[in-house]
Amino acid sequence: MNLLILSAGTRDKVVQYFKKAFGAEGRIIATDCSPYAPAIYEADKHYIVPRITEPGYIDIIFDICKKEAVNGVLSLIDPELSLIAKYEKEFSALGVTVIESSYELCERTLNKWEMYCWMNEHGYPCAKSYIDLDSFYQAVEAGEVSYPVFVKPMKGSASLHISKAENKETVDFLFNQGEQMMIQEFMDGQEIGVDCYIDMISHEVVSIFTKKKLVMRAGETDKAVSFVDERLFKEVECFVKENGFTGQIDIDIFEKNGIYYFSEVNPRFGGGYPHAYECGADHMTLIKNNLAGVANAKQIGKYATGKVMMKYNELMLIDEI
Repeated sequence: MNLLILSAGTRDKVVQYFKKAFGAEGRIIATDCSPYAPAIYEADKHYIVPRITEPGYIDIIFDICKKEAVNGVLSLIDPELSLIAKYEKEFSALGVTVIESSYELCERTLNKWEMYCWMNEHGYPCAKSYIDLDSFYQAVEAGEVSYPVFVKPMKGSASLHISKAENKETVDFLFNQGEQMMIQEFMDGQEIGVDCYIDMISHEVVSIFTKKKLVMRAGETDKAVSFVDERLFKEVECFVKENGFTGQIDIDIFEKNGIYYFSEVNPRFGGGYPHAYECGADHMTLIKNNLAGVANAKQIGKYATGKVMMKYNELMLIDEI
């Protein structure tokens, strides 16, 4: 049983955890477009591939699947999620399971405005958002939203090109710096990260891990503490099932005045997932079980609480390429 991890980048821990989970029962193959992506050297075998936007990229991935007898494939970057979901049938014909949600859901989560509209229409508390300057300024005048606000691309990842605006002049400037920008209410509550796994056989939510974010760096959780809240678990489970997500997902939530506001969803392993794993939420084994045709039992909230995760830098040396 072999697993292919695409765009591994610097997710060394994810590759290490999969190798531990699969053990002697399978091999972990990793790819990246750069030979200087350290995570690929943690795998049993790796391939340097073109960028995902290059013509013929997906055919190269299909060839790797055939050559390495791959059983499951997943990506660790947002732009590639829709791509491999789009070719789910072709992967299936090769005997490869795409470990993620549907193409439609990948597209919805990548487009922050579409995700906001869905949450708003389905009654989930979320930060007020606008894609029209006139509508935003009318809301400001009506007292529905106030400064500061965030201005960011409708599509984007890793918190790139997100800026905080304290006044109208800054909003005007930032909004016109890119295409398809949106304005979002500033949430000053407690930010929470959720690592969730939806069984690919039973389609039930089988694992939910929650952490309070203490420090952020470059859009990722740098320090956080694990906690348990049964009410939050129920809200997350309802949200996930109503959307129809499958496999691994990462959710950002804000808690303010006792209300949980859903923010963004990434249908992949998030940068803070190692915290979940080290506390006992082993989603690698859940994936291995699913690839073997075994449905997982629910284990929501069964992890160590009050554990603070603190990231620190490591290094790897290889010969110059």
